[in-house]
Amino acid sequence: METELFIGGKWVPASSGSRFDVLDPATGDTIASVADGTETDAIAAVDAAAAAGPAWAKTPPRVRAEVLRKAFELMTERAADLAKLISLENGKALVDAKGEVTYAAEFFRWFAEEAVRGEGSIATAPSGANKLLVVRQPVGVCVLVTPWNFPAAMATRKIGPALAAGCTVILKPASDTPLTALAMAAILAEAGVPEGVVNVLPSRSSGKVVSAMLHDPRVRKLSFTGSTEVGRILLAQAAENVVNTSMELGGNAPFLVFADADLDAAVDGAMIAKMRNGGEACTAANRFFVETTVADDFSRRLAQRMSALVVGPGTDEKTQVGPLVNEDTVAKVDSLVRSALDAGAEAITGGSRPGGPGFYYPPTVLTGVGPDSAILREEIFGPVAPIVTFTSEDEAIALANDTEYGLVAYVYTGDLSRGLRVSEAIEAGMVGVNRGLVSDPAAPFGGVKQSGIGREGGHEGLLEYLESKYIAVSW
Repeated sequence: METELFIGGKWVPASSGSRFDVLDPATGDTIASVADGTETDAIAAVDAAAAAGPAWAKTPPRVRAEVLRKAFELMTERAADLAKLISLENGKALVDAKGEVTYAAEFFRWFAEEAVRGEGSIATAPSGANKLLVVRQPVGVCVLVTPWNFPAAMATRKIGPALAAGCTVILKPASDTPLTALAMAAILAEAGVPEGVVNVLPSRSSGKVVSAMLHDPRVRKLSFTGSTEVGRILLAQAAENVVNTSMELGGNAPFLVFADADLDAAVDGAMIAKMRNGGEACTAANRFFVETTVADDFSRRLAQRMSALVVGPGTDEKTQVGPLVNEDTVAKVDSLVRSALDAGAEAITGGSRPGGPGFYYPPTVLTGVGPDSAILREEIFGPVAPIVTFTSEDEAIALANDTEYGLVAYVYTGDLSRGLRVSEAIEAGMVGVNRGLVSDPAAPFGGVKQSGIGREGGHEGLLEYLESKYIAVSW
């Protein structure tokens, strides 16, 4: 298991010699010590990426594609080991970790196919005087900042399109989960990525090292996945050098259940949308809005399913819900639940933090939640489902849109016309109609309002790393 920085194709210690510990969320024990990158290391990574940039940009798209395809194959071959590593440092249940590896690898396969599709265009000017030739060129050196909740998938979702487009990258992984990112660096090197094209920089000084790179004029792209609060800070810093940005920020996903919905399907979908990764996902259903006439039935069924889940260490094959990632996260979830209970909500399952070691919180269903409750305003990032009732379609839409976020929404109804009508009215970048899962490497992933800028995945994901150059020419 590699624990040094990966810069210029080599494993190197931090320039300061300092390291930081990575903890097992199931016990709080240290599982590894990792090199703690500094601002000096950040600039060294930019040096390496900038030096490797011209040659990688000129590398034929098919060659870049084959490297990504090889990375997909290596990830697939080592899926079991990668899943165990994710569970160990992140805490997620092994079944979720296995799903993440499959999902993460697919970004390499998808963008291997997209690498040869960075097409431009040609047209005749309206005046007839000349031709309008548009070509696509790589943006350049990219800084990629990823969160801890999907340490493999958030890395591949950014690295895949960047490499396909001909860009070089510096990946700054979350300090809670750096081991998976370092494992990805080793896989990419084995797959044939040239030295300096991919650099990985773990660091506890995230703000300082990212700021140092954003203020280097050679850096031309920032792709960040994380909280809206941090995203605003990075957008301000990126503006100082007019750096191209992509932002996948916070979510507050509404889950709407209408009275005509198939309740069995709705509960199945709720279990996926809420409990994937133990609720630690930006796409997690955060606010449940259920039509009054079916609210009791839906709540009872959901509570039965939630209470039956096996909670334990993520690395245990029997576990369905692992611990949350760290103490701060579990404390926040506990505080939000206690606040809702104090305001009159009822926990029909779960609702209190257990004793003992580890960062655990039980699957929880809250009923009687008021529409102004604080738990509906914040991204919970835990296994908690607050349920609010509504009486009309217009009310459901208004409740769904009553948030600064707009990443994803879920709608369950037996009426397709209603499903599409409500989908258009909801302010979100993605909507699942009678589906609890929307993420797909072939689809554009991203939000509106305070949930972000740009799209990842799909053909749009490749275009985020390409600049359009217009050439006026006559022949």
